[in-house]
Amino acid sequence: MNNHTIKITYCSQCNWMLRSTWMAQEILHTFSSEIKELTLIPRSGGIFTITINDSIVWNRKVDGGFPDVKTLKKLVRDVVNPDKDLGHIESK
Repeated sequence: MNNHTIKITYCSQCNWMLRSTWMAQEILHTFSSEIKELTLIPRSGGIFTITINDSIVWNRKVDGGFPDVKTLKKLVRDVVNPDKDLGHIESK
């Protein structure tokens, strides 16, 4: 079950490292037993993408900005463990 790889590619020129590390922390806190690897990849040019198993699940330029924590966790959950209950994140 822990064979999933996640990559967060972020623009270091835009100072998005802190945002990327925070998202990595949230993912690791919630899904540590379901993933094999989480990698942060600094790049340039305004890039911000989240990739799971080589499929892009979030692209800042396409999806408009950055995911909030609720969206982030749902995106990851839907790929790595669709049956996982996210607790209060999913309540209205």
